[in-house]
Amino acid sequence: MQPFTTVSGKAAPMLAANIDTDVIMPKQFLKGIDRNGLDRGVFFDLRFLPSGAPNPEFILNQPGWLAARFLVTGPNFGCGSSREHAVWGLKQLGIRALIGSSFAGIFYDNCQRNGVLVITLEDVLVQALGRLISQPETADITVDLVTQSIRLAEGSVIDFKIDGLRKTALLQGLDAIGSTLQRSAQIREFEQRHLQANPWLR
Repeated sequence: MQPFTTVSGKAAPMLAANIDTDVIMPKQFLKGIDRNGLDRGVFFDLRFLPSGAPNPEFILNQPGWLAARFLVTGPNFGCGSSREHAVWGLKQLGIRALIGSSFAGIFYDNCQRNGVLVITLEDVLVQALGRLISQPETADITVDLVTQSIRLAEGSVIDFKIDGLRKTALLQGLDAIGSTLQRSAQIREFEQRHLQANPWLR
């Protein structure tokens, strides 16, 4: 998994409330046997017109926010079904972090387990950030996970909080398996002690 330390790039505003995983990744993109091509499915019904051409009205298709690295989202982003494909697609599209006031619980966990940083801020800060990045010339931000800060184009800094275990995993690029394997020595020691205390388990 790609580590997250310091990432700079464009942030795009998507401040509507309750954008669900069906919108993020429509059901027709869940049929594959692997994760390939999920970037095309992200926000498919918003990004593309019925003809298949890119929708010029959609924020991620507009010149000022092409190749955005961050989304500033409305409340309860990622609600709905628990499909992990939504996160896989966002990551393939190049989204490294989401910044919002609240996120659906399963979606939040799926992001953190797949290397997409989720930053929760007070709504007043999210709205102010959304206004700032609504103009391309001020849409560049830097997210520094080490210092837990967001540096804005006009020079100000927003600090954020994150659970220590999640922070370590993201900094080191560790998924759940990788985090567990870091404790492989302790696991083996426990197994040996447990079998010595309970020899009938052998």
